[in-house]
Amino acid sequence: MPQDFAKTVFNRVTRDAGASGGLDKDAQQAEPGNFLRHIAALSGSKLADGLIDPKLVLSWLLTHLGAGSFWVGLLVPVRESGALLPQLFTTPYIAASPYRKWFWAGGSAVQGVCAGGIAVAGLTLQGAVAGAVIVTLLGVLALARSVCSASYKDVLGKTVGKSRRGTATGFASSAAAVGVIAFAMVLLLDLGDRAVIVIAALLLAAAFWLIAAAVMAGLKEPHSQPEDASGIGLRQFRLLRTDPQLLRFIAVRSLLVGTALAPPYFLLLRPDSALNQLGALVLASATAALVSSYVWGRLSDQSSRKVLMYAGIAGGAVLSAVVALTQVGWIAAPGVIPVALFGLMIAYQGVRIGRSTHLVDMADEGDRAPYTALSNTIVGLVLLVAGGLFAAVGAASVPLVIALFAVMCWGAAGLAAGLKEVQADA
Repeated sequence: MPQDFAKTVFNRVTRDAGASGGLDKDAQQAEPGNFLRHIAALSGSKLADGLIDPKLVLSWLLTHLGAGSFWVGLLVPVRESGALLPQLFTTPYIAASPYRKWFWAGGSAVQGVCAGGIAVAGLTLQGAVAGAVIVTLLGVLALARSVCSASYKDVLGKTVGKSRRGTATGFASSAAAVGVIAFAMVLLLDLGDRAVIVIAALLLAAAFWLIAAAVMAGLKEPHSQPEDASGIGLRQFRLLRTDPQLLRFIAVRSLLVGTALAPPYFLLLRPDSALNQLGALVLASATAALVSSYVWGRLSDQSSRKVLMYAGIAGGAVLSAVVALTQVGWIAAPGVIPVALFGLMIAYQGVRIGRSTHLVDMADEGDRAPYTALSNTIVGLVLLVAGGLFAAVGAASVPLVIALFAVMCWGAAGLAAGLKEVQADA
């Protein structure tokens, strides 16, 4: 990548490129190119995420294949918890390496292979066998994603300045959303057999993950002093006692999981039309990411604490409105569920970007890996347990589950008010 081109784009996208952002001299010189590589790799990965979305796309595929509600119900818990739970155990190996980009690149490549396998399964299998194979491949994909997540925040902190990290992730989310919107439009316009379009999207996801792996492999990452692997593991739970801010941050994240778990319950409010709404729902989700991600990213660089507060308030407001509309019988009106999903996904983007930026900025270089692993493992446990409990409650009352998610979001907003302004010393 030409250095002058990288600097020009970098200066236009960021407004404070002259600030060190906590980087040493060599890292500052490499930052423009690295910044663009982060955007390119994240855009590919996030676009792949949107094309394979378990909450919408894979749920539709398993329903189409006749896999049954059991396997459909496993998709989101397997995907979300599998991407978070293992990090406390994989992080020691990442911390012991002087270069962490290879873990992200390798994890992205494995996700690409798994996505390709899911596409093949969708073409060749039916019924419960298809469900078992696809959920298993999704589990492996989630494990690979956990490696990417555990390594990425450290790589980002080493190569992009403190006041520009949210901008990089937000810009990538917006760029990826454009591709997902194109996918949604193809579905909405009925440009071909829907099953064929979904399989083609899965193959594209595989390609984007492989390309993202190659892009990240070219990152100019500063050498890190390998850390003692024995210092990261189950003993890291002591950080919850020694760092009250970390404990509060994890509590906020845990309460905000409703923004991730709620979308399937929106579909259950009108299961008769769920298959026909795939295009509209994907469009609503992608458009929300497009219009909000960059804004959330810029706001996170100013105050990730406020972003988490605002995201909690927005999520609570949307979920509360859905419950109210259900009670008065208006939830069945055309377009109501896609509009509600649009609002919830705006809140969800704020949660994703705010939590990522806050964690990177609150921790020093030596603390990022254990902080990331510990918080992700705990939140993964919360997702796994909450997913099962809410599924049981949902069998009796879907609106009650959505109401509980709303209460959690309101509580998260209140707790987030007590977080420190970690960008204050940028």
